[in-house]
Amino acid sequence: MTISTEKLALLLQLASPALPVGAYSYSGGLEAAIEAGVVTNAASAQRWIGDVLEHSIARMEAPLFLRLCSQDADIERWNELFLASRETAELRAETVQMGYSLNLLLPELGVENVALEEPAFPTVFARAAITWGIEPREALLAYLWAWLENQVMAALKAVPLGQTEGQKMLLALGEKLLGIVEEAARMDDEELGNLAPGLALASARHETQYSRLFRS
Repeated sequence: MTISTEKLALLLQLASPALPVGAYSYSGGLEAAIEAGVVTNAASAQRWIGDVLEHSIARMEAPLFLRLCSQDADIERWNELFLASRETAELRAETVQMGYSLNLLLPELGVENVALEEPAFPTVFARAAITWGIEPREALLAYLWAWLENQVMAALKAVPLGQTEGQKMLLALGEKLLGIVEEAARMDDEELGNLAPGLALASARHETQYSRLFRS
């Protein structure tokens, strides 16, 4: 992958935790895994995040994102499929809220927003990448990094863990991202799938969890 300095800056802006989409308020089911005692330390946090990355994000979200990055993509179809793949109400609400916030921001950045009633976050992220002429695989790498960084930050707050442990997790899990991008690019439509029952159960329990820091 090669990218110009100008496009790299735009890509970093999209992947930045400063992007005002509310990502910091979600844990994507991680907080429920902590409450259940499945995640208790750095090792178990890394294992949980890595499993979600491998069995859920890599199998559904990543290849679907690449399809959304196509100039002639049927974005309504792929957006509906992604929303349907969210196993719980709060996981669906997470991507809809983040998509809404980014879609609201896009015109301020010179990008035409997505004309859908409920655009998911990857749908809107892909729109910005297309408009700015960012290559789909590069955009996906940034998208995955943003997801990974948010998961690690959630673990730092809720386990809790130290900053050094968080950086070690980012280094170890970040090494997997390029392989996920390449595998996603090879996947046919019929191979897309989202089977992560542990995540689904954790998220469902989180919806009624008494004490929590995050919205998912």
